[in-house]
Amino acid sequence: MLKIKDVTISYHDRPTVKDFNLSLGQGKICSIVGESGSGKTTVIRAVLGLLAGSGQVTKGDILFGGKSLLSNTKEQWRKLRGTDISMIFQDSGAMINPTRTIGKQFVEYIRTHKNIQKREAWDMGVKMLERMRLPNGDNIMKSYPFQLSGGMRQRVGIAMAMTFQPKLLLADEPTSALDVTTQAQIVRQMMELREEYQTSIVVVTHNLGVAAYMADYILVMKNGEIVDAGDRELILHHSKSDYTRNLLDAVPSLGGVRYV
Repeated sequence: MLKIKDVTISYHDRPTVKDFNLSLGQGKICSIVGESGSGKTTVIRAVLGLLAGSGQVTKGDILFGGKSLLSNTKEQWRKLRGTDISMIFQDSGAMINPTRTIGKQFVEYIRTHKNIQKREAWDMGVKMLERMRLPNGDNIMKSYPFQLSGGMRQRVGIAMAMTFQPKLLLADEPTSALDVTTQAQIVRQMMELREEYQTSIVVVTHNLGVAAYMADYILVMKNGEIVDAGDRELILHHSKSDYTRNLLDAVPSLGGVRYV
């Protein structure tokens, strides 16, 4: 499904991510964890061709379905983003135009990728919102972003990302802007999407609790490099990396029990 081979990403000729490797099969979840500035978000932005400013892949290759993404034209990216590959941002509310209703933006998004009438696109949006357990999708479509809670806006972002049942979902800290209860709900819904659509997911997080619950495979990054990698059991219980153990030790315990 997704293969990242020896990728180095540079800004102004200075490498910020070095020799990154990842192989992800269909229906699998990989979590990239690490402290702020470790290069996690840079990696998934490179996958979607959304590196900021002068950022570019200066070494290696990124393959999706066996085809290199690095040679995509603007038109190829336009067709790919939001259909086969989608992204959920840290705060979906910040990515939504505050001066337009959810419905106008959702309909425009759908019609960009599918040649259908506005009414059909509206109904499609309502259906996706209600699949994300947002009550009365029609009212949500008529609402402005500021009228929704943070958790509701995040569900809107996930609904839009999942509209065309992407093969690959990239999630950049999808729960960090939410309260703990809402975090748990969003994580469960992402797991359900994997089960329902066999969507592969790469989730970036600094929260080892989220990674421990969701991921089949965990990569640990520090200073732009992978310092530890393996399946969930290996990373959580048998890692030989001092940095990984320090991250695990930093997870709060409850009653002397640590739930990762």
